[in-house]
Amino acid sequence: MKWADHGLVAWVLAGIAFAGAAVSARPFASSWNDGSRLASVESLVERNTFCIDGSVFLTPPEELFTRGTPPYDPDDALTRRGTLDKLLIDGRYYSDKPPLVSLPLAAAYRGLMQLGLPAPSERPDVFAQVVCALLSGAGFAVAVGCMWSLGTRIGLSPGWRVAWLAAFALATVLPTYTRSANNHIAQLGAVAAICVLLCRIADRAAEVRTAWVSLVAAGFITGFAYNLDFGVGPPLVPVVLVVVAIRTRRVLPVLVCGAAMLPCVVTGHAINYAIGGDWLRPLNMHPEYLSWPGSPFETTMTGVVRPRPLAQFAYTLDLLFGKKGFLTHNPPLLLALTAGALVLWRRGTAHRTELLGLIAWCAVGWAMYGVLSKNHGGACVSVRWFVPFLAPGFWLLAKIIKERPEFRRDFVVLAAWGLPLAVSAWIVGPWWVRVVPLYWWVFGGSLVSWLAVRWHAARTQPRITRVARPASNETPVSRAA
Repeated sequence: MKWADHGLVAWVLAGIAFAGAAVSARPFASSWNDGSRLASVESLVERNTFCIDGSVFLTPPEELFTRGTPPYDPDDALTRRGTLDKLLIDGRYYSDKPPLVSLPLAAAYRGLMQLGLPAPSERPDVFAQVVCALLSGAGFAVAVGCMWSLGTRIGLSPGWRVAWLAAFALATVLPTYTRSANNHIAQLGAVAAICVLLCRIADRAAEVRTAWVSLVAAGFITGFAYNLDFGVGPPLVPVVLVVVAIRTRRVLPVLVCGAAMLPCVVTGHAINYAIGGDWLRPLNMHPEYLSWPGSPFETTMTGVVRPRPLAQFAYTLDLLFGKKGFLTHNPPLLLALTAGALVLWRRGTAHRTELLGLIAWCAVGWAMYGVLSKNHGGACVSVRWFVPFLAPGFWLLAKIIKERPEFRRDFVVLAAWGLPLAVSAWIVGPWWVRVVPLYWWVFGGSLVSWLAVRWHAARTQPRITRVARPASNETPVSRAA
């Protein structure tokens, strides 16, 4: 067996990715977003409640800054006052982030406190760095390990598999999202795991009984991903169930997978009800909960259909191609967008159903946010909601690299341009208000370079010129132009 095909390689790469992310993590909250998540986890650890009143991330004490253990970036006056990503419910403040993931994070940190870590309110800097590693670092590590396994299953050669995975991990927005605690890179890890599990289910579809573990794992992870973002999370549930149904053509596997989703889905909704009295609608989609004194979200709340359709259509396109565009901040995905149809519509392609399902999920998620939002995800690098789309996008890229070698040079050029942009984004961190430094240079340079590659390919690729059809007793002739 080749070294690249050994299952241990994925674990080693995941470990390296986790170590890099842990070193990359910042020892403070650098935005309202991660401050809100940290406030929720801290409150569970120290006060056994989701209510964040009294959290050092809601109202930071000045003495924490003076003694050098700040809960927020001491150089940022905007966040130094505490998170504004909060909801006011019955006179008490709560985080506006999906609450379920705070439970395992709090349990993990409590366990680490037994090994000597300080309480969150005593050393918020240590707490912020550890929670970032547990949430974002773990998500990044799982994504890297699972994508390597996916590349192995697809059949990429070891050299191209390394180049493809390096582009995924280093030439996209992923490095910057390892720097602060956020749900989006954690959801990426979940989606990457689902990609691998769906492939395993497909490969064992003829022998369903051997795929029970994969079915249960895919269901449970889908239920967890559902609770990481109430925008793109819920559409993932029907996509996974439909793919399982098409692949297995049996009712029982669908029921098993669906039942495995229920624990996380039901628990998330139960917490939602316990806090805000609503079983279905996420708490941050209640306008009354965002109407606290000084709230900046009353006019920018996500989840509302806007009355200007043309402006909303332009915004929807801007999510992909604008100055915060997701595709233009991840240049290799431009190749997936333009050349992906060449492999997606080819019958007989391995795991075509699974890949089509997840690409459809990306399209639905993009359309949903295009209709129901107008704020580009707030102050963040590119569009934070779409970070999980990198897993299906790079799966499609792997298929292009393997089945259409003529596009490999395109991939290398676009990935090379993505690397400096990723470094620039890593330096400023994920919660960045302005355009990422070097963005316009990379945007222009990648397009010019890519056009040059396509022009050269068109000039040098042999073209077959058909001649008049010969008589029945003659041999067909063709010549290379």
